[in-house]
Amino acid sequence: MSTHSDPGVGQAGFVARHGLMTPEATVLAREVAERIRTHGLRTVRLAVVDQHGVPRAKSLSPDAAISAMSNGLDFSGAIYSLDTGNQVFVPAFARGGGFGIEEFTGFPDVILVPDPTTFVMLPWADRTGWMLCDAYFGNGQPVPLDGRGALRRQLATLASLGYDFVAGLEVEFYIVSLSGGPLSPENAGFTPPPPPVSVFERGYQYLSEVRLDSMTSTLEALRDALGAVGLLPRSMEDEWGPGQLEFSFPPLRGLAAADAAVLFRSAVKQVCRRRGLLATFMCRPSLPNFFPSGWHLHQSLAFRDSGRNAFTSSSDVLSPAGSSYVAGLLEHAVPSLMFAAPTVNGYKRYRPYSFAPDRVCWAVENRGALVRVQGSPGDTGSHVEMRSGEPAANPYLYLASNVAAGADGIARSLVPPAAVEADPYAAVAPMLPTSLSAAVKALDGDSFFRSAFGDTLIDYLVQMKRAELARYEAWLAEAGTADSADEVTEWEMREYFEFF
Repeated sequence: MSTHSDPGVGQAGFVARHGLMTPEATVLAREVAERIRTHGLRTVRLAVVDQHGVPRAKSLSPDAAISAMSNGLDFSGAIYSLDTGNQVFVPAFARGGGFGIEEFTGFPDVILVPDPTTFVMLPWADRTGWMLCDAYFGNGQPVPLDGRGALRRQLATLASLGYDFVAGLEVEFYIVSLSGGPLSPENAGFTPPPPPVSVFERGYQYLSEVRLDSMTSTLEALRDALGAVGLLPRSMEDEWGPGQLEFSFPPLRGLAAADAAVLFRSAVKQVCRRRGLLATFMCRPSLPNFFPSGWHLHQSLAFRDSGRNAFTSSSDVLSPAGSSYVAGLLEHAVPSLMFAAPTVNGYKRYRPYSFAPDRVCWAVENRGALVRVQGSPGDTGSHVEMRSGEPAANPYLYLASNVAAGADGIARSLVPPAAVEADPYAAVAPMLPTSLSAAVKALDGDSFFRSAFGDTLIDYLVQMKRAELARYEAWLAEAGTADSADEVTEWEMREYFEFF
């Protein structure tokens, strides 16, 4: 597209010079620019999703946002040096940014390139648009720590096998009422105390219509906001704990599924906050009677040439491709767990008979298994459900790890072990890691994901998570307590409750 008259962002002609937008996307960028003008928008937020799966953004004028689609947008690369507590986990100003990438020396800017396919107008914000971006260095090379790019590469590998990835999102989360007064300065620093909250709605009446109706005002606001950005929920359900909800969405293809997860979580948090509420995607808050939340990733493959479900079989619950996909998920389940559960807190969900998996097995229509298969012979909707995810997982890395593992199963024609017929928690099967530390160790030593994702990204994630674990372990030592699968600590509440 032609460069806008305001070149005050990015580098003039950056996108065209480095060939970062397809002809189709260039046409769409022009259409987005026209929509920005026609609708009289006053602000456009450009967001990049960080290593934690959290959008970091700048609010731009309409002219600057339009320019960014040609020139890119300067954005601080320092975000990649921050852990979940917003702490810089690498040596400040070390060569290579502290993680061996020369372009990161000196806390430089990266260049964000908006993806016009993601443009929406935010109904809860006055005359405001929103677009997701991809991150590049000033030399036009993609930032290797960008999860969106990692997922895009795995989808390309899958496409070379003749398949597209299809995902259905099913995410649990909590809404609580904010009950405190102003935040005092002494509590406003790094990892401050979690805000005081009260229960939003009673729990422990699973799928209660009365409970659901009592939340109508907020649910209608969420429904309308999500619908306006193209994410009308397929279902909204009252879950188990007090104020715990589950939203599910129709199947989406490829990158769009992960983009939707990002926008969904951010939209829910913003709409709730404007209503004096806090939505948290922390897996297991340390609040009395609060039950853990999960993110169940429903997935299948579609033939690229016909669009048909590649998991459908006329004679079995899954096609041979579907069975091999499951085998790949199982073979790589242990080292992939850190992508599904990247927080200390996420591992306090994996308990026997908790509806969360604790070992590597699969079953047909069994919610205790790691991989649950839904379908039957001839069912065009046959698919598999990965039940290991926590709601705070980085959508791009969570989906990419599943795509990589499943594609490997297909490429190698792997055969899964026998399905569990009864109690998954009594099955003889490899156990999943029970702590973030064990999961990080498994990923660090795994050759498959190093090959699939590259040493640079794996080393970076391992380094970051070990820095977070070091802070956690230091807090445990200072508090004179030990890590426990049964207890959620004050450290976890400070680290995750409001952030996620």
